[in-house]
Formats: sequence, C-alpha cells, structure tokens
Amino acid sequence: MTTDLTESDADYGFVFDQALCTGCKACQVACIDKHDLPLGVMWRRVAEYSGGSWSRTGATVTPNIFTYYVSVACNHCEDPICVKVCPTTAMTKRDDGTVYVDDDKCVGCRYCEWACPYGAPQFNADTGHMTKCDLCLDYRSEGLQPACVAACPSRALSWGPIEDLREEYGDEDGIAPLPDPSITKPHLVVVPHRDAQQWDHATGHIANPGEI
Repeated sequence: MTTDLTESDADYGFVFDQALCTGCKACQVACIDKHDLPLGVMWRRVAEYSGGSWSRTGATVTPNIFTYYVSVACNHCEDPICVKVCPTTAMTKRDDGTVYVDDDKCVGCRYCEWACPYGAPQFNADTGHMTKCDLCLDYRSEGLQPACVAACPSRALSWGPIEDLREEYGDEDGIAPLPDPSITKPHLVVVPHRDAQQWDHATGHIANPGEI
C-alpha cells in the first residue's frame, strides 16, 4: 500500500502484521531515540504474548504452545478516553485524527494515563507533564514515515488513513493482550498471527512485563 504523506484531512492510524513481527523492538528503540525519551518513558512497546499447554498420550508428551508479539503505541482512537478525562483540555485531537498533548495546558495530573486502556500517555518526571506518540507529526509534515514504521526491518508496521488500512487489511483490533476495542475504538488494524487469541477469549500471558 502506498500512503499519501502530504494528506492531512484523513483520520490516521497504524496497521501491525503479527506474522511479520520478530519481536526485535527496533520500532520501540527508534521511537525512544527519535524523541529522546527519558528512562522509563516508552511511547511504543512490544509485548510478547505466550501460552498453551502440554498433553500426554502414554509415554509421549506433545506441546501445544504459542508465542506472538504485539507492537502498540497510541492508537489515536476514534473515541479517545484520554481526551474525555483531561481536566485542562490538554489532550486534543487534530484535524487528521491524531491525539496530542498541549504542553502549555498539561498539569501532569496523570488522569489520561490511568484512563487509557493502552497505557499510551506517559508521565515525564523531568518535565512534570504527560507525553505520548503523535504519529511523528514533524516527520509526516516533511513527507517522511513515522520513526517506528521506518525502523521496522520486517515491515510489520505501517500507517495511513484508517479507512484505507481497514479496506486493505481488515478491521481486527482486539487481539490479546490488547483490551476490548469498544472502549475507545482504536485507529489500529492487526493482521493476526495464526495463533492469535481474541481479547475476550485469552488464555496466555505477557511474558515480558518488565520490558513494557
């Protein structure tokens, strides 16, 4: 898919292909590096989701286990709860559908962080304000890809107008360990791994909680 990088009136979002993701975290590292984020602040995180069991038939033990990855940042939701709970109107949606923090209005109350089911808003202790992914507005204004998308070596990440992404890749957005998508209606499309589980039928666990 080709994306018109100069288009500004579309509601943008991300698409993530789990079958292509190797869990290398290049997207996560590129985001931290590009935005010079302090220790502990991660606008994009890669979760490893694992599960399954072993079955025994006589002397034979057979594994039925799985692992897949979920790379997630702010999903620039259709109904962003962070915007609703912000007492100072610092959380705002741009005309292109992306959600951003107005630093001049933010008081660092962290209501948005607690409300967001994706943990997208991140508190920067150095500034006392909230921060989050803005889908690399500066890069996009220069006709460039967001840093996370450009850094992915397996091309598991892409972005564009969300309706175009849904038309091409489907409308799946509730793969575990992601939450119920009806809460905020994320601008996210997930191309599921063959072992992917739905958010409401999940049996696995996040294997790398200390990394996200």
